[in-house]
Amino acid sequence: MNSSALSRRHFLRSAAGSLVALPFLPSLGFRAFAAEKSTTPPKRMVFLGFGFGVTNETWFPDVKQTGADYTLPLGLAPLGRHKNDFTVVQGCTNKFTNEAHWGSTFWLTGANRYAEPGQSFHNSISADQVAAGFLGGDTRYASIQLNSPDVQNSGHGPGLSLAWDQRGKPLAGLENPVVAYHRLFSDDKLPLEQRQAALKQKRSVLDTVLDDARRVQRGLSKSDTDKLEEYFQSIRDIETRLGKDEQWLTVPKVKSPMPEPKPGLAGREEIKVMYDLIVAALQTDATRVLTYRQPVNTLLASLGTKVASHDMSHYTPGDRTEASQKRDTAQSELLAGLFDKLKDVKEADGSSLFDNTCLAYGSNIRTIHYLDNCPTVLAGGAARIKLGQHIVLPKDTPLANVWLTLLQGIGANVERHGDSTGIAKELLA
Repeated sequence: MNSSALSRRHFLRSAAGSLVALPFLPSLGFRAFAAEKSTTPPKRMVFLGFGFGVTNETWFPDVKQTGADYTLPLGLAPLGRHKNDFTVVQGCTNKFTNEAHWGSTFWLTGANRYAEPGQSFHNSISADQVAAGFLGGDTRYASIQLNSPDVQNSGHGPGLSLAWDQRGKPLAGLENPVVAYHRLFSDDKLPLEQRQAALKQKRSVLDTVLDDARRVQRGLSKSDTDKLEEYFQSIRDIETRLGKDEQWLTVPKVKSPMPEPKPGLAGREEIKVMYDLIVAALQTDATRVLTYRQPVNTLLASLGTKVASHDMSHYTPGDRTEASQKRDTAQSELLAGLFDKLKDVKEADGSSLFDNTCLAYGSNIRTIHYLDNCPTVLAGGAARIKLGQHIVLPKDTPLANVWLTLLQGIGANVERHGDSTGIAKELLA
């Protein structure tokens, strides 16, 4: 790496015109100084979110049965063989969810900058991206966002995935298993020289727009200055991504441990294969942080029900309730299969992939239009939380308290997240 490239990536001018030194970032291309590969497995985080909540009456355990001695309800019964390895959490809410079916928009953010009446829509950073900043330096992808073609009909609301960057801007997701597979495991067909030239051109364009922005920064109002600073931050983000691309430019992608998915998968089969891709991505260390914004509408169709997802979420006795319970059962069966696969993959030290992963599963809506008591399942050994438990937190505990607990549990140095008021001490092992 030449000195000019190093200088350009390590120093960027702020809106005030002074030189700002960036912190040491592995993604900027210092793999030569990385420690030799350790036999200690890395930590990972996975967030699985779905819209429209659950069937209130048959998904949640009895609040009087807490601790390890509780009865799995109908909706979670397929997880029975893993009961000692996950925890069900009740009592969490996200007060900044302003729309009943914006199921994933604020799920991981706790959007503390979008609360006051009259404000335009604005989000804040999602928990997965905080984790990516801590865990993503040594992998090809700091994080991977998985999506579904059916998200607009599945109660997720605004956003392009579950992930939002540090400026509260949405991060795009990979919309189907085939696209995700090729992003993870297929090498670029362009010759190295052409890829190097393309990166050089991107840097040239970036330098030009940065110079243009600096020329207009004097004499701006505070509002315009704030907007320009946000623009500078976006430039810094692009610089980091370009550095990451350069770092891995000559490193071939690892061979996939699974075959290429068939095109056109939907519903249950889509979720199953996406779960397989999550395991493959973690197993090959392509990334250590993943999110998956799951479909609900196509899942229902694949289960043979004719009830649409929105109608199902407003269930009443009869077909709608039956469809809602079918959805719960199918989702739990799929989750149990994912746990099986994570446990089957062994690490260098003899532990399993499950032991070194922190997995969160749930929705930002309880059911119908109720936004309290967000359904939450936590699993895996990476975050040092209690497993095999049913824990009822104090009513209206910020869901962000759970995310803060998990982030600190994997070792991230973060004191708050979203609207958190502190960690959920009841979860600590």
